[in-house]
Amino acid sequence: MTLPTFADIESAAGQIAGAAHTTPVATSRTVNRRTGAELFFKCENLQRAGAFKFRGAYNALSRLNADERRRGVVTFSSGNHAQAIALAGQVLDIPRVIVMPSDAPAVKRIATEGYGGEVILYDRDTEDREAIGRRLATERGLTLIPPYDHPHIIAGQGTAARELIEEIGPLDLLFVPCGGGGLLSGSAIAAKGMSPGCQVIGVEPAAGDDATRSFQTKQLQTVNNPKTVADGARTPSLGSLTFPLVMEHVSNMTTVDDPTLLKTMFYLWERMKLVVEPTGALAAAAALEGTTPIRGLRVGIILSGGNVDLNQVGEWVQNR
Repeated sequence: MTLPTFADIESAAGQIAGAAHTTPVATSRTVNRRTGAELFFKCENLQRAGAFKFRGAYNALSRLNADERRRGVVTFSSGNHAQAIALAGQVLDIPRVIVMPSDAPAVKRIATEGYGGEVILYDRDTEDREAIGRRLATERGLTLIPPYDHPHIIAGQGTAARELIEEIGPLDLLFVPCGGGGLLSGSAIAAKGMSPGCQVIGVEPAAGDDATRSFQTKQLQTVNNPKTVADGARTPSLGSLTFPLVMEHVSNMTTVDDPTLLKTMFYLWERMKLVVEPTGALAAAAALEGTTPIRGLRVGIILSGGNVDLNQVGEWVQNR
């Protein structure tokens, strides 16, 4: 597969127009005073299905030919991509099978089923989700749409940063959450195309720092089922497409630990009235907690999702 370009992101923006939400950009005088910077929060927690993932899912599914649409698709995801594929397939009338870990947040599994997706559960500790997805694709004649390592997925995700920069103008820094790197690489391509001086910073949970280590060593690193509240960033590694894109377009990588992540998530809830999930707060945590100097700069932050499992909140509050 060829690596996506800024032209592909422009094409994706046209493809998803009218289907995906143009999400709002939030600002806060309190946050700006606290940081000494001008921060712009791209609220993908308010995207359809509750996360940026709908952008890539719709872009990919809407480009399938008539035969592929009739036979359907299969994917694997811990939650947000699962919901996005389920909803995009519902909108486009495409059958979809979603392989989800048995320990995925219940709110995400229930939503995926609610959008009409056929959910197949697997054991994250003993089974390989990609192998299950490939087997189902072969057995049922389905098209495999992976959660991040696909050119149409990456291009679709990049439309979030494109919208942000189109609305508020050039940025000095853009902080982007990183799991498998689809959002990060797409955002970095968009930033380079629209705001060439912008440095793009990828942010991972400290327990799942494979992309950060990959960036530092220039060799693809992996992590095995990391234990972190950022369930959307528990991917084992960057992909064959996202790794070279991250290496080419991203300025730096950083990590935040779970206590910092939860602290930032609750701050966004309480002070900005923005309900984000832990993974969705990764970029904000890096910006607000000083992992990268931002004083005096124009800073973009992508809040990647808002699918909070309310059953977990009590435990998170106790661990604040």
